[in-house]
This record gives sequence, C-alpha cells and structure tokens, in this order.
Amino acid sequence: MGIFARLATLIKSNLNDLISNSEDPEKMLNQVVLDMQNQLIEAKKQVAVSIADEKRLAKQAEQEAANAAEWERRAMLAIKAGDDNLAKEALARKKEHDVLAVTLKDQWSKQKNAVEQLKTALRMLNSKIEEAKRKKNVLIARKKRAEAQKAIQETMSGLNNASAFETFDRMATQIDQIEAEAEAQTELANEYSGDQLAHQFSKLESQAGQDDDLVALKRKMGLAPEAPTATPEPKQVRVDAPSAPTAQAPAATPEISREDQDELAAALAELEAEEQREQARMKR
Repeated sequence: MGIFARLATLIKSNLNDLISNSEDPEKMLNQVVLDMQNQLIEAKKQVAVSIADEKRLAKQAEQEAANAAEWERRAMLAIKAGDDNLAKEALARKKEHDVLAVTLKDQWSKQKNAVEQLKTALRMLNSKIEEAKRKKNVLIARKKRAEAQKAIQETMSGLNNASAFETFDRMATQIDQIEAEAEAQTELANEYSGDQLAHQFSKLESQAGQDDDLVALKRKMGLAPEAPTATPEPKQVRVDAPSAPTAQAPAATPEISREDQDELAAALAELEAEEQREQARMKR
C-alpha cells in the first residue's frame, strides 16, 4: 500500500471517528423521522397521480364504449336507409372503438390494482413512521435518563473525594470559632456595659437565692437544723394545782430511703459547685 493510500485511509478513519463522536442521538432521530415524513409526502403525491391516471383511464374506456355504441346506431340508421356500404363503414368504425375500449378497460384494471397496492404500501409507510416516532420518543427519554444518571454519578464521585469532606470539616471549624467569638463578645458586653452597681446586686440576689435553696435541701436531708419558728406570746392562765410533769415524746423524723439520700446528695453537690463558681466569678 502506497503512502498516499495509507494517508487517505488515516484521514477517512479520523473523519469517521470525529463524525461518530459529534453525533447527537436526539438530533439524528429527529432528522430520520423528518426524512421519513418527507418520503411519506412524496409517496402520497405519487399515489395521488396514480389514482388520477386510474380515473382518467376509466373515463376513456367509458367514452370509447359510448363511441362504439354511437357508431352501431349509425350503422343501423344506414341499413334502414338502404345504404349497406355506409353501414359497413360505420360498423368498421364501431369495431375500432370497441377494440380501443377493451384496451383502455384492461389498462384501467391494471392501474386499479397498482393503485390498491400503492395505497397498501402508503398505509404501511405511515404505520412505520408512527412507530418510528414512538421509538424516537422512547429513545430520547432513555438518553435523557442516562445523561441524568451519568451526571448524578459524576457528582457522587466528586463528593466521595476526600478533599470535599475536608472542606466541610474546615468550614465547620471556622463556624465554631465564629460562634465562640460571638458568645464571648456577648458575655463581655453583659459584664462591662450598663449599670454595674445594679448588675452586682443582681448577682448577689441570685447568690442569695442559691444559698436558700442549698440550706433548704440540707434541712430536707436532715443535715441542717430546722428553721426556728416564731414563739407565740404567753397567755396568762390560772393554774389550780401543780401537776406532775409529763415526758414529751420526741418528734418523729421521716425515714428517707437510700435512693432518695443519693439523689439529695447529688443535688446538694451540684448546688455547692454552682455556689463555688458564683463566688469565683464575684472575686474576678
């Protein structure tokens, strides 16, 4: 093989590959259906011409039969007039029209069969085109679905990349830092802005409330003395005779289960820790 032949083969292969890669299935299918529709239009025109020829042949055959009948009437008229020669000529003309009528009738019969075949072929072509349209829509839908699946897979491949998740982690760290700074600024604004004296008294009041809660919990656990009750003023009563002193029964203390004691102890420890934190903040 010469160098020019090899070069031509290389160019043809590259062109075929370029054309194959540049083909859009949707556009190609639309073009195929459009070409088939154009062919259908041309076929309809040809069938219409064939139908017109059939009708023309039928009319010509009828006309020739009518002409033959007319010359037969003239021959009969010549016979009645006693002119046999003229009658023979009329019969000869009638025979010509009869032969021509038979020929045209035969042509009309053949043309009619051809028209029926063309009509059948036209219906089949129309059915094929409708089927092609349906297949085109199905193929285009499959193409779009495949493209969507491909795009999803490419997106998922990008998400599977470690760099994408590292970016999310880095952004989350930055957002945590921004939130911490915002909370710190809010705390500083609450600490060092407004009426400082009122702020200090608010802390003292909250501390006092926590102390009261702590003492109440200790009393409930039996770890602190009960709160002193106000003694009523003594009333003057008359004593008729001294009576023997009676021993006063000790007040019954409610029994606390082990589980309740553990819960109360945990609550007490939490209150004490909170009190220590408030005291440390007051010192700062």
